[in-house]
Amino acid sequence: MLTKLLTSTKNDALRRTFGYYSLFICLGLDASILGPTLPSLADQTLSRLGQMGLLFLAGAIGYTLGTWISGRVFDRLRGHPVMGIAQLFVAVMIFVIPFTPLFWLLLVILACKGFANGFINTGANTLLVWTHGEKVGPFMNGLHFSFGLGAFLAPFLVAQVVDVAGGYRWAYWALAAFATLVGLRLLTLSGSPQPTHTRDGETVRTARGPISYPLVIAATLFLFFYVGAEITFGGWVYTYAVTLNLASATGAAYLTSAFWLAFTFGRLISIPAATRFTPKQVILAALSGCLTILALGIIFSGSSAVLWVMALGLGFCMAPVWPTGFTLAGQSINLTGKITGVILLGDSFGGMVLPTLVGQVIEGSGPRAMVYLVFGSLVLNLLAFTGMLRLRPVKPQPES
Repeated sequence: MLTKLLTSTKNDALRRTFGYYSLFICLGLDASILGPTLPSLADQTLSRLGQMGLLFLAGAIGYTLGTWISGRVFDRLRGHPVMGIAQLFVAVMIFVIPFTPLFWLLLVILACKGFANGFINTGANTLLVWTHGEKVGPFMNGLHFSFGLGAFLAPFLVAQVVDVAGGYRWAYWALAAFATLVGLRLLTLSGSPQPTHTRDGETVRTARGPISYPLVIAATLFLFFYVGAEITFGGWVYTYAVTLNLASATGAAYLTSAFWLAFTFGRLISIPAATRFTPKQVILAALSGCLTILALGIIFSGSSAVLWVMALGLGFCMAPVWPTGFTLAGQSINLTGKITGVILLGDSFGGMVLPTLVGQVIEGSGPRAMVYLVFGSLVLNLLAFTGMLRLRPVKPQPES
């Protein structure tokens, strides 16, 4: 009987985990489909390319609000129905994007979609931690591998349909169909996990003691600077390549896909790496690689070959930074839904500020500024990580 119960519990955990992975595949598809379609959306809405950076801002504002509110929601309501409804709403918003002729209306749609995605991101990260507890490290890397997989497939999909009648619109409609199936699956997924810090409605004091708010702030800044760099490069490298005549429209779509392919492969490698190396070792190696590769991209900015090397190398090295940093935060802080939501505000604000700024800078100073801004953001990311290490609670030494 005990063996049967343990097996059933394990199977429930795996079903939940794969449900969350499906959500993050959709999240990755959604995040990276915008970049390769920016010029087409500009034509659709009769807008200047410099204005299109506001799409990132609109999505990020909604994402920030969704993240802020959802942290409290998941402490009080069953998570699976909440995420299922949010995913179905996202599917509707994706479906109507190619029908939208007005730029301001497109901004509203992206803001609403971002709001629902904030619930999905917070929910999947929080419920995965509640499902696996202290053993969440490899599963967290697997969750963000799923994001990378979706992010790789989206520009590849755009490249396949760019010459078909209807073009980029089919990519959005295909994504909407898949998102609908995932949302329906979450609605039928039973057994929403509950916060591990509660028992019988009463708070249980854990061994980690009170929450260190300076550490929470450091973790928030860590995600802010990292996500700003990731979304900026992934979202603007297509425009960067086309504007500098380093690739054709189809070639730039494949370049974007190559970045996310390397990103996905890096996330896959980071799963076993999480069991062999400490978070400090992984993040220091990853950020050192990122800064070295970007330096090469700055020096040889006119080379198409170096651009491909930069896209592939940066994707691979960026891959483990987010999940490893979040896992480190989870090992140092009692992650309730509320605290998770606060930390993930760094994620949402990061996706708001730098990608929007790049759109304005490209129009005024040229596309090469994008690489400089990504480099600076990752330097600040490294400084925030140093702060996390200094603020972590010191583990007590065993008595002799």
